[in-house]
Amino acid sequence: MSEFHLTAEPPLAGYDKAFAGASLKAPADLALVSIALPLGGEDAAHKAIKAAYGCALPEVGKACATPRKTAHLLRLGVDQAFVVFEHAEPDAERVVAEALKGAAYTTDQTDVWVALDISGPKARDALERICPIDLHDDAFAIMDLARTTMEHLGVIILRTDEERWRLLSASSSARSFLHALETSVKNVS
Repeated sequence: MSEFHLTAEPPLAGYDKAFAGASLKAPADLALVSIALPLGGEDAAHKAIKAAYGCALPEVGKACATPRKTAHLLRLGVDQAFVVFEHAEPDAERVVAEALKGAAYTTDQTDVWVALDISGPKARDALERICPIDLHDDAFAIMDLARTTMEHLGVIILRTDEERWRLLSASSSARSFLHALETSVKNVS
């Protein structure tokens, strides 16, 4: 009998392309785990998150990087956040759950989302063509995040540096998302 071995692969695995003034890259081995704060256990969850990641859970619409910049905490709602970190194994939820010692509910979201990093001097110009959010420095600072749409696709946008953004969208429409970004980058290059 033949043995088959299936290997999970992100929908945009290996994508890395430079354009005139901007680049797009799908980060490798990126894990996403959602954290839900339990009703009545919010204080314990906040303490566990601070102990596990070295940074407090930020305000809604903000993110923080861990001290060694190995992970980001994204605050999506009053009782919801994401931990985004590099992790190649299919046990990201277990890793986060153990780090939080049961103080919050965790769910692996890695296969649900696709990530694209866009960077360079023309990155903001490309994003402004398809994103209805004001991305000016005064309105959208480093470590700000928001839920929005780009070309009719739901997106979480996080500004990670002066000219760098991380975009998260549904993995089921990864190719459409990539096409929209590539087209926008080409139009401003």
